[in-house]
Amino acid sequence: MKNTFLAIFSLVITVVLHSCGNADDDVNFQLNQGELGKGELADDCLGFGDNDLLLSIQEQFREPPGKVSILFKVTDVSGNPVSGLTADQFRIFEQGRNDDCFNPISSSESFARISPNSQVFSNNTLLVLDLSNSVLEGSLEELKAASTSFINNVMPTPENESSKMAIYWFDGEDKLHLLNPLTSSIAELTAAVAAIDEDISNDPSTDLYGAIIKSTDIAENFIRTNIQSETIGAASVVLFTDGTDQASRFTEERALNAVQNANPNISFFTIGLGAEIDSEILAEVGKTASVVAANASELETTFNQISAQVSEQANSFYLFEYCTPKRDGSGRNNLVIQLTNGALQGAVQTEFDATGFTGGCQ
Repeated sequence: MKNTFLAIFSLVITVVLHSCGNADDDVNFQLNQGELGKGELADDCLGFGDNDLLLSIQEQFREPPGKVSILFKVTDVSGNPVSGLTADQFRIFEQGRNDDCFNPISSSESFARISPNSQVFSNNTLLVLDLSNSVLEGSLEELKAASTSFINNVMPTPENESSKMAIYWFDGEDKLHLLNPLTSSIAELTAAVAAIDEDISNDPSTDLYGAIIKSTDIAENFIRTNIQSETIGAASVVLFTDGTDQASRFTEERALNAVQNANPNISFFTIGLGAEIDSEILAEVGKTASVVAANASELETTFNQISAQVSEQANSFYLFEYCTPKRDGSGRNNLVIQLTNGALQGAVQTEFDATGFTGGCQ
């Protein structure tokens, strides 16, 4: 679940993009939602056939004297994220102006690698907990244990500034209470959860729809901050509740519209507990994934199910780098990256400009 060889990255900006070189196209800083992102299908001359895996190019960079870097997300054809890949599962093919088809480039000679690069990508998780009266009186200790397990499963070790989590809670007030601000510290997050007690809330009602709307707004702000920082980023909202909206402060329609109209870079997960929840509403809010625990003893298991999916989403982004043999004067060259994972394969094609490239690679 945690793979420090993968790239989950974050903040620092202009300096970073300059150090990575200029993107071949204008930098977008939004996740590409198209099937192959900025890429296209590999040329038929390679004979790869249909893709079982999709490599969706988010952004690409070039850095003299010869480094090409591609940030992409890997999913299967059903859209499920694929994590845990290593550099030796990728093959590189280049096509220059004098080539009829593509030539393979040695991964070892080109120093191909998967690079953790915290200056290119940021992933933030927002954990939202229902601490209304029914939870505080009936399942608080189980919720604290499940939340602690969730934090330990989702947050990478060693800690990485590019992967952060914030924790909020709600009751009946017209407020999403901050338990712990955005941080990469596992110790800080788990200590905040451990400090929750049965006296934390002053309003026994449940403002579920308000919590959905407010948490979506916070996640949207995470994305805006990424864009302002010239960082490609994603966010996940993970919401737990054991009941339905009782405060009636906001409408169901408004809450669902907030989720449906949210930035596509935001994933939504829900965890329900017990028989009083509205599983259909939670499934609509948790449009990425939704699970239900029948009782408090199942809470940790359900939290772990969601934590696995949150981690898979985050760890399916890769920064693939290699040193190209192309040199200054060769102009724009076509590039294909092929991935093999067991019996499955996928490939994506793009191009890069070798202007200014010489021998050697940093």
